[in-house]
Amino acid sequence: MGLADGGGAWWFRYLLTNPGRGGCSEISRGLPVQVWATWFPRDGKAQTFLQEFSLESLKLSGRGKAPFYFRAGENEIEQNSCRGALQVAGHQIAWNLDYRSTFRVTLSNKGWIGFSRTPHSNARFSGEVTLDGVRFAGDPLGFGLQGHNCGYQHRGYWKWLHAYFLRPGASPSTLEALVYDMPFGLVFRKAVLWHDQKRHVFRNLREDEALGGSVVCADRDCFRWNFRCSSPGGMSLEVLVDGSGSALHRVQYVKTDCSGRFEVTNNSLAKAVVRIERNRALIDRLETAGGAALEMAGPRVVTAKANLTVPLVSESAQ
Repeated sequence: MGLADGGGAWWFRYLLTNPGRGGCSEISRGLPVQVWATWFPRDGKAQTFLQEFSLESLKLSGRGKAPFYFRAGENEIEQNSCRGALQVAGHQIAWNLDYRSTFRVTLSNKGWIGFSRTPHSNARFSGEVTLDGVRFAGDPLGFGLQGHNCGYQHRGYWKWLHAYFLRPGASPSTLEALVYDMPFGLVFRKAVLWHDQKRHVFRNLREDEALGGSVVCADRDCFRWNFRCSSPGGMSLEVLVDGSGSALHRVQYVKTDCSGRFEVTNNSLAKAVVRIERNRALIDRLETAGGAALEMAGPRVVTAKANLTVPLVSESAQ
């Protein structure tokens, strides 16, 4: 959720992992039920607050049952709302949010690999968040998404983008894109644009070296994903996303086999520019100075220029 006043962004994550084995209790921060809150201030360093809960504290709606809910202590996420109250290392974070949208999408659904769904792709948030007595409140409070990700294990690598474009005099547009590895050397690639109340699906994402590709720089200060894609209907996109800057944030995820951790890089205050073309002619241009969320994880290939990077176990609002 990017704040409407441009002051920052919030990411809330409700996690259930390895319930059959009780999480990864042998690893620090490895309990099966967790609630995360990450604050991305406009002019400061991002902070993540994480609180763990026992499996006995979890109340979860049945498989395939509606309405959906996930509850642990004072924390809950439902179909159209989420709330929470964390006390972590002397900090107090609380939130009570409602969200509404007009567009939803299933980005990926690959059987045992898992799924990535966005029930609220162009979400409008209202309510309040407090951090150590500082209150953020409004209607709208911010704009973003609410998504569900699930799988038996994390992929070897992934890149994910969600960008929200407010457009004066027109309805908002969103772009969500996902790339990850699959068995037998295959790669999943898909992007979905919601623009002028219409859905456009793109499956041939390709990184263009002329645009810079996807980069996590060796100096760890820059973070970008640039690509092109086209649809069978003749529409094409040129997408430039820049997650560099002080809001760039790295967190540690626990591997689902409990063998250790791996790093995930995220910036929920990223910049994005999308050129929409048809038959190579520009028909529209979308831009946001901080309304995009960019995330990457997985192996990095070192090049002379930079480190080149080639979720699926959480419920989150971002």
